[in-house]
Amino acid sequence: MGPASGTGPLSGTTVVEMSGIGPGPFAGMMLADLGATVIRVDRLPGGGGVLSSRGLLSAGKADVVSRGRRSIAVDLKLAEGVELVLKLVDSADVLIEGYRPGVMERLGLGPEICLRRNRRLVFGRMTGWGQDGPLARAAGHDINYIALSGALGAIGRAGQTPVPPLNLVGDYGGGGMLLAYGVVAALLSVGRTGAGQVVDAAMVDGAALLMAQFYGMSAIGRWTGERGTNLLDTGAPFYDVYPSSDGGFLSVGPLEPAFFAILLERLGILDIDPESQHDVRSWPVLRLRLASEFAARTRADAAQLFADADGCVFPVLSLSEAPQHPHNVARGTFVTRDDIVQPAPAPRFSETPTQLTLPPPAIGEHTDGILSDLGISDDEVRRLHEVGVVGSAEPRP
Repeated sequence: MGPASGTGPLSGTTVVEMSGIGPGPFAGMMLADLGATVIRVDRLPGGGGVLSSRGLLSAGKADVVSRGRRSIAVDLKLAEGVELVLKLVDSADVLIEGYRPGVMERLGLGPEICLRRNRRLVFGRMTGWGQDGPLARAAGHDINYIALSGALGAIGRAGQTPVPPLNLVGDYGGGGMLLAYGVVAALLSVGRTGAGQVVDAAMVDGAALLMAQFYGMSAIGRWTGERGTNLLDTGAPFYDVYPSSDGGFLSVGPLEPAFFAILLERLGILDIDPESQHDVRSWPVLRLRLASEFAARTRADAAQLFADADGCVFPVLSLSEAPQHPHNVARGTFVTRDDIVQPAPAPRFSETPTQLTLPPPAIGEHTDGILSDLGISDDEVRRLHEVGVVGSAEPRP
């Protein structure tokens, strides 16, 4: 159905994405980055449908998470609009949606109907609370889902309020990535069994999954319930962030004894025994010494001090600085398109390399082409526009 999105490992896979916000679009970006042809069903301006990410973010070339798609704008309040989406489903490999439980069913696009028409379809569902359970239909956002998973309560400094880690743990790591992973796993199952299935991806589940190590450590008494007192939550002075003399910051993380010894040696701290690293009684003094040493140096000087040594000390970079770091430049970790610096597709593949393909589409930018791919005549396309079933592109900002 139309040109493949790229040359990556998912080239030849067609995904229908119901427009939404947060983790659904992120999963769509990941699938498109890996070569899938992604067709986003957008809300028809002034018509039916559900709010897309463009209701929260500026549209156009800066909408990086929307890259790699084609867009068709459809009024889902109309039966003809729903039937057009079902025609897309007929020849698709995947459908992903991020509505509350029951919305797709009310639209006439639920998994029972879609899988009846296409038995090989992977029907990916992205929600905060999951398709069932007492909170399944409750409103919420990333911060709420990670709160109930135990993740938010574990993040922050001792004696202070929990700190939301942007929306990385719920929306993206525990949501969009989980959905993309589930979709690819289900596609592998289709290859073996010929049968599609529903993927129920919930952000509360995904955030809990990301906490697996910490639940294990807690079970054996190696992780306390007191925030900011543990090995990886700024409790340990050798795993923390320190300010430099020029207002910058250094990330410090030599967890292994050999690396910790290098940290002390390079900073000239010779009166502290490296063997005392995990003696919590020594941590207050160690923290003061490390803070003093880093505060006496600029960020660049401190980073250079460890440039040729495994002390696990690196500068904390801003969004504008990270793309310029020599390592990121050498690997091509960031790319620039239309003057917008953005992360490159990841991970890397030796035989099916990925690349940026389509830029973020305007709503309905590809409506006519997608309808043509479905075998709909030009006259019928004109009629669908005239009666308001579909729409064309909005002007780009």
